[in-house]
This record gives sequence, structure tokens and C-alpha cells, in this order.
Amino acid sequence: MVRRVNTLKKTYKKLFSAFGSQHWWPGDTAFEVIVGAILTQNTAWTNVEKAIRNLKKAKLLNPKRLHDLSQAELAQYIRPAGYFNIKAKRLKHFLNYLFDNYGGSLNRMFKKRTDALRRELLEVNGIGPETADSIILYAGNHPVFVVDAYTKRIFSRHQIIKADADYHDVQEIFMKNLPHDVKMFNEYHALIVKVGKDFCRTKKPLCGKCPLM
Repeated sequence: MVRRVNTLKKTYKKLFSAFGSQHWWPGDTAFEVIVGAILTQNTAWTNVEKAIRNLKKAKLLNPKRLHDLSQAELAQYIRPAGYFNIKAKRLKHFLNYLFDNYGGSLNRMFKKRTDALRRELLEVNGIGPETADSIILYAGNHPVFVVDAYTKRIFSRHQIIKADADYHDVQEIFMKNLPHDVKMFNEYHALIVKVGKDFCRTKKPLCGKCPLM
């Protein structure tokens, strides 16, 4: 246990020293962060930015306006994000959940206890663990660690987690061995994404240049 705690903390310090603050998640409002978290599934962030720009230009980027918009109309605005019909449906599912349970108020939603809110979000069609946790951490400022493919790849290669560990198992390791600090969880995940993209690649990883080596 002590070794794992020290390893995770040292890894964070090394990454932060190498890359500094990542200023993630990009978004002017909590709602923009949520929309981005849903749209970024299976696509590059640059495509999500184009879709969000479309919504901003049309002055639609708030819960009520998107809720009032038809699914077909929404799909056209978010077309650059790819799988736009599926993602429009997912956004509408989330918006219906928000309005049916919280009258469209994100503040009311985020006052919910973290574990209860997470359970609710996971029941929304199209929202899986990574998206739910991104919403909770980045938009709601609740201390929950977000796990993605980069996390599994990096930490299994460094033998901190098993290669076949599932989402819950990996998340539990971080949650049990790090202080529950929103800022740290936010920064740590962003730094993991950075090193995963730039160094710890699936093919031809740049181990010799990686700050973790």
C-alpha cells in the first residue's frame, strides 16, 4: 500500500514538473464542459471544438435552449463531432434527465452527493463511467478520479495496475491511494492524457524521452 501511494504521488510530481498545469477541461461554463464530455466520445477534441463553436455562434449553448431544440436540429449543429445523430440523442437523454429531475438546474444537480449523482448519471442512456466521472469532476468539482485508455496503458506498462484491470479497479487504486482533492484529480488526469498522447503511444512509444523513465 505504501509503495503504491508513493509511486502515484511521485508520478504526479514528475508529470507536473515536466509539463506544468494543463488548464483542463477547456470550457467557459459547467454546461459547456458537460456538452464537451458527451461529444468527445470516439472523436478528437478538435472536432468537438468545432461543434461547440457552432452551438455558441447560434447562441444555443445553455440547457434550456438545447432542451427546446429538436434532436434533428441539434444533430446538424454538432455534425463536426462525428456520429452526430447518436451524440444528439445522448445529449437529449442527458437534458431530459436534467429537466425531469432538477428542473434544468445544474446547481441543483451538483448538490447531490457524489456517489448518488454518479449512479444517476450512469443510468442516463449513452453516459458511461468515463463520461459520468468527467462531468462530476470537471463540471461539478466533485473529487472523483477519471480513468481512460491512457491511464490503463501507462500504469500497466509501469506495473502499477494489471493490464486487464477494469475501469472500477483502476479508479479504486487512485481513489484509495491519493488525497481526494479536486484540483489534483483534475490535473493528474490531464497530465496522463498529455504523456499518453505524446510519449506512451500504443505503437512505437517514446520511452527514452518520457519523463516517467
